[in-house]
Amino acid sequence: MSNAMKQLQYLMRCLRDEAFGCAWDKKQTFKSIAPYTLEEAYEVVDAIEREDFTHLKEELGDLLFQVVFYAQMAEEAQHFTFDDIAAGIVEKMLRRHPHVFPDGDMTRFGEVTSLTEQEISAQWQQIKAQEKNQSDQSLLADVPVSMPALMQAVKLQQKAAKVGFDWPNVAPVFDKIREELDELEAAMREQNASHTEEEMGDVLFAVSNLARHLNISPDVALNKTNIKFRRRFGRIETLVSAQNKKLADCSLEELDHHWEQAKHEGL
Repeated sequence: MSNAMKQLQYLMRCLRDEAFGCAWDKKQTFKSIAPYTLEEAYEVVDAIEREDFTHLKEELGDLLFQVVFYAQMAEEAQHFTFDDIAAGIVEKMLRRHPHVFPDGDMTRFGEVTSLTEQEISAQWQQIKAQEKNQSDQSLLADVPVSMPALMQAVKLQQKAAKVGFDWPNVAPVFDKIREELDELEAAMREQNASHTEEEMGDVLFAVSNLARHLNISPDVALNKTNIKFRRRFGRIETLVSAQNKKLADCSLEELDHHWEQAKHEGL
C-alpha cells in the first residue's frame, strides 16, 4: 500500500479517536454519512461531464475519503477492514474476468483469447447470477430501492430485457410514451392527485425506457439539460439587469424573448 493511502487511513483513525478526535467525525454513523457519499459521487460525475480534471482529482479524493470513513467505522465495530474491502473487490474482479485472468490467477495474465463484447457481457451476467444464486430470488432483487429513481428504472428495465421482456425496437417505445401522456391528461381531468402522480411516474418510466433503447443515460442527459437551463437563465438575469429591471417585473413574453436570445447566442 502506498504511503499516501496509509496516511489517509491514519488521518481517519485520528479523526475518529475517542479522546482526541474531531467531535463531528466521532459522532457519524453509516447512515449519517450515506447522503454525503451520494453527493460526492454526483460531484465526480459533474467534474467528468465538464472535463474538469483538476476538480475531478479533488472529487475522487473526496469519494475515496468516504470509503475510508466507512472502513474505519466498520473496523471499530469489528465488521471488516479497509484491506478486506480491497481484497474483496480484487477477488471479485478476478472471478468476473476469466477471459483476462484464467482461473482467477493474475500471474496468467495475457494467456486467454479475447472474447467479443457481447460474449463478455453474457459471461459477466452468468457469473453474477452464480454469485448471487439468483435462481432462488427475484430477477430484480439486486436493484437497490435506494438508487436514484431514473437510474433504478433503467436498471429494472435492463434486468427484465435479459429474459425477453422488452420492446423489439424503439418505435413501440414512442407509442408507449404517447399512451402514458394520454393517461396522464385523463388523470388530470379527473382532478385525482394520487392517480395523476401515478400516471406521471408511468410517463417518466416510459421516457427512461426510451433513453435506454437509445443507449443514453437519462440521468446524464437530464443533468446536461439542467446545466443548459442554468446557463440560459443566467443570461436572462444578465439581460434583465442591464435594463435596470428585476425578473419579477418582467412579463412572461419578455422573459421568453430573452430566453430565445440566449438560445440564439448558442448558450
